[in-house]
Order: sequence, then structure tokens, then C-alpha cells
Amino acid sequence: MRQLIIARKDLEMSAGKLAAQCCHASEAFLTSHLRDRENVTEVTDEAGQICYRAEYTFSKEVYEDWICGIFTKTVCEAKNRTHLLKAKTMAEEMGLEEGKDFFLIWDRCLTELEPEEVDDAGIGWTLTAIGFKPLDDETAHKISKKYQLYK
Repeated sequence: MRQLIIARKDLEMSAGKLAAQCCHASEAFLTSHLRDRENVTEVTDEAGQICYRAEYTFSKEVYEDWICGIFTKTVCEAKNRTHLLKAKTMAEEMGLEEGKDFFLIWDRCLTELEPEEVDDAGIGWTLTAIGFKPLDDETAHKISKKYQLYK
């Protein structure tokens, strides 16, 4: 199993920015579940502090081979936004769902990137990457074979 991350090369992100965007892409698989309030319960710890408890359900393969394994990741480069979005199209054609099986990563443009889009609230955004949940190698390779490793 491996987690596939594809980041845009045309944005010429600094090493730190690229690392942050790839981290966002990797974490999206786990944090999306935490953001779903149906999976989270407010509890009180031994000291009386309010905490949150989240319940996760993972397939046996994801849990044993990836979470308890070596967290294998492959980071590839997309030439530009259009090339990145081809990964989204391929994933959808394979039956994968956005927000469950893969996640588009949008930067708020607070540091080094210029906005490609501005929302109704006037907040600028730029699409930087796509991250996938851990996939079996065959499925990951069907997508990654259209991209080269990030250099």
C-alpha cells in the first residue's frame, strides 16, 4: 500500500512550501474524518478538561499494511493545474470519491503564492496538490504512471 501525493511543479513553491502542501495532502486522509462531527464526541478527561474522542474505521489492509506499516508515500509532480486535475478525473473514473478517497489541497495564499481564484468572501485560493488515501500498489500505479516523481 502507498499514499500517492501529486503536487504542482509550475507554482515553483519553495522547499518549505512544497513540504507543507505535501503534508496537508497526506494528513487530509486522516483529518477529514476528524472534521466530520458525527465521528467526534465531547468527553471529559481525568482532570475534568473537555476533550474530544474520535472513532475511526479503517479497512484491515489500510490499518495493518499502512498505518501499522511504514507509511509508504509516493510524491509525483504535475506540470500545471490541468495536469493535476487529470489525476482527479482518473480517480473518479476508477470509482474513487473526492473527500473520501482523495483530497484536493487549496492554499490560502497568505505567504508566497498568488491566488488563482477568489471566493465570495474575497479569500484567495490556489490549487497546489492532490492527496489520496492509502491505495493498493496496483491502483496507485494506475494513476502515478501518468506522472513523474517530484524532482
